[in-house]
Amino acid sequence: MRNILVPTDFSDQAEKALKVAAQLARKFDGEIYLLHMLELPLQLIDPIGGGGQNIPEAIFFMKLAHQRFAKIMKEPYLKGIKVHETVEFHRAFDGIMEIGKEKECDLIVMGSHGASGFQEMFIGSNTEKVVRHSEIPVLVIKNEISDFDIKNFVLATDANNDHKHVLTKAVKFANTINADLHLLYVNTPNDFITSEEANARMMEFAGDSNHKKYTIHIYNDISVEKGILNFAQKIDAGLLGIGTHGRKGIAHFFNGSISEDLVNHAKRPVVTFKI
Repeated sequence: MRNILVPTDFSDQAEKALKVAAQLARKFDGEIYLLHMLELPLQLIDPIGGGGQNIPEAIFFMKLAHQRFAKIMKEPYLKGIKVHETVEFHRAFDGIMEIGKEKECDLIVMGSHGASGFQEMFIGSNTEKVVRHSEIPVLVIKNEISDFDIKNFVLATDANNDHKHVLTKAVKFANTINADLHLLYVNTPNDFITSEEANARMMEFAGDSNHKKYTIHIYNDISVEKGILNFAQKIDAGLLGIGTHGRKGIAHFFNGSISEDLVNHAKRPVVTFKI
């Protein structure tokens, strides 16, 4: 986990994400790319388009961003960590994707208000877009976490063999943070199979996993998202993992669907992997 991208709007939620990123960077001798996107009207930054007279205003916003960066860099939790300050004139989603790829980032860490719904996440719907489309794992942080030391990591799965690459990514992440991996299949009334069938499917799905500390769980509940949340509560999981489809997002996770409520309602951190 050498390069970690942290988009920020300098809000409290973004700072909570940065604090977790700092812990990871310190633990793995990594670097942080702290990114602020200035989504200014085109006329402020495009002289050709007739907005040249407003260049001073664009410079003002740039200087303001750098002042905020300077304040953040004085925070004790960043001491000794290499932080790259980046301000870009971009649409936020496009900028996050481009910088993540350009800097070869291993992880994107973003803040979320959570309880207010997906549309209230960091920089509006851009977080949803990042979670949905990012080839890089995205770690969503909602609450203050003083010690991001994960013991139990739950990966919810439908055990579809076409999604084994998600398991591979999750195993790599679990190995990196030295967490016990819990592979979870939620059995629901609308899509019920016997425990024996579910276990056989999960055994085949996880059969060639190279993670030495993983367990398989079959959990019955009224819905997939309820099952994930209730199981996580039961084992006191420190982190939830899910796969996301690029076209349809979290709402179409699994062969059926799982509500974005999982991300909204989970008080625990959530890491997403592209299916």
